Amino acid sequence: MADAGGGLLPLWRYAGFVARPALKLVLAVRTANGKEDPARRGERFGRASVPRPTGNLVWVHAASVGEITAALPLVEALTARGHNVLATTGTVTSARVAAERLPAGAVHQFVPLDIVPYLSRFLDYWRPSAALFVESEIWPTTIGELERRGIPRIVVNGRMSERSHGGWRRWPGAARALFGELTACLAQTSADAERFSDLGVKNVHISGNLKFDVAPLPIDEAELAALKAALNGRPCWVAASTHAGEEDMVAFAHARLSARWPDLLTFVVPRHPERGPAIAQRLNPAGQGDSVALRSRRDPITPNTRFYVADSIGEIGLFFRLSPVAFVGGSLVDIGGHNPIEPIRLDAAVVSGPHVANFRSIYADLGNAGGIVSVEDGDMLAHAVGGLLSDPKSAQASVALAKAVLDQHSGSVDRTLDVLTPFLGPASERAA
Repeated sequence: MADAGGGLLPLWRYAGFVARPALKLVLAVRTANGKEDPARRGERFGRASVPRPTGNLVWVHAASVGEITAALPLVEALTARGHNVLATTGTVTSARVAAERLPAGAVHQFVPLDIVPYLSRFLDYWRPSAALFVESEIWPTTIGELERRGIPRIVVNGRMSERSHGGWRRWPGAARALFGELTACLAQTSADAERFSDLGVKNVHISGNLKFDVAPLPIDEAELAALKAALNGRPCWVAASTHAGEEDMVAFAHARLSARWPDLLTFVVPRHPERGPAIAQRLNPAGQGDSVALRSRRDPITPNTRFYVADSIGEIGLFFRLSPVAFVGGSLVDIGGHNPIEPIRLDAAVVSGPHVANFRSIYADLGNAGGIVSVEDGDMLAHAVGGLLSDPKSAQASVALAKAVLDQHSGSVDRTLDVLTPFLGPASERAA
C-alpha cells in the first residue's frame, strides 16, 4: 500500500501535464462564470503581469480570503524587515482583498496551476528565496519543483484537521513522499503539530495562530457614517459569513425577535457574495415592498427594511462596527465555522453554532472564558441574540472576556519569524 501511495505523486504530476488542454477549457468556463479574472488569466499559466521587485523575494501562498487575511500580519512584518513579498491566491475575491490590504513591498499574482511548465515559468521569473504556504495549501508538483531547485518550502500557520489527517493516513506512501519534502512546518496547535509530524514532516514547530495578530478590519468611514444615518438608532444585529440553510434560521430568529423589537434590522453577509440575489429572493419570495434590501443593487435602507443583504466584498467590518451582536456562520450547518476574531476586534459579541471544527481551539478557549455564546438552531439563536440585545452590559462583558483570550494568544508573528529567518535570505536593498 505504501509503495502504491508513493506512486500517486508522479501520477498526479503526469496527469496534470496531460490534462493541460482540458484545464485551459476549465479556466475559460470559470472566467465566463466570473470565477477567474479575464485580464489576468495568464497568471494561472505562470505569466507574470507585474515586474519583479529588485532583490530578495519571499513567496507567500494563501488559498483564499481567510488565508490571505491571516497571512497579512506576517506579510507586513516581512516587508517591514526589508523583504519583498509575492503573495499568491486562487480566487477573484481574495485578489480584491489583497489589492486593498497588502502593504508596500508586496505584490499579488494568481497562483499558477500545479503543472510543471507553468510552475517553471513562474519560478524562473520570480526566483523566490523561500516559499511559505499558509495553513494547509500544499500542492504536490509545486513542492517537488521547489525542492528540485533547492528553495525552502515551509508551511506557516499550519492547520491539519482530523478528517484531512485521516485521509492522508489512507495513503501513507504518498503522505511521506509529499510532507517529507517540506523544509519545516509552523503549526497552530500541538494537535496540528502531531498530525503534520505523523505524516512525515521532520521539522515541526508550534507557533500559534496568525489570526490572533491580525489588525481590526479596515472600514470606509464615509460608508459607516451613511449606514449609521440610515439606521437612525434602530436596533440591529449581523449574521456574518452565512451559508445555504443558515439564512432560514436567521429569518426565523428575526421573526421571533421582531415581537420585542418591531423595527429590528438584520444584516445578512453571505460568505459567498454571489448568493446575494438568491438570499434576497428567499427572504422576500413575493418580491414585494422594500422589506429586503440588497447592497449590490445599492438599495436604500428604509423604515420598512427588515433584512439588509450585504453581498459585497471587503465590507464586513462595517457591519461588525454597526452591530452589537454578530452570529458567525458556517456553524449552524456543517461547514466548520468561520473566524470569530474579526467581530470581537470590532466590539461585537459573538454567537456561533456547534460546527466549528476549522477553528476548534479558538472557539474552545473563547467558550471556556465565557467570551462566546453557542447555539444549535434558530430558536436558540433568537434567544441568544435577544438576550445580548436586551442587556448591553452583558454583551460588552462578553466582548471583554473574548478580547482577553485574544490577547493571551497574540505573538504568533514573532514566533513565526524566529523560525523563518534562517530560510529567508538577506533583506533587499529596498529597506535601506
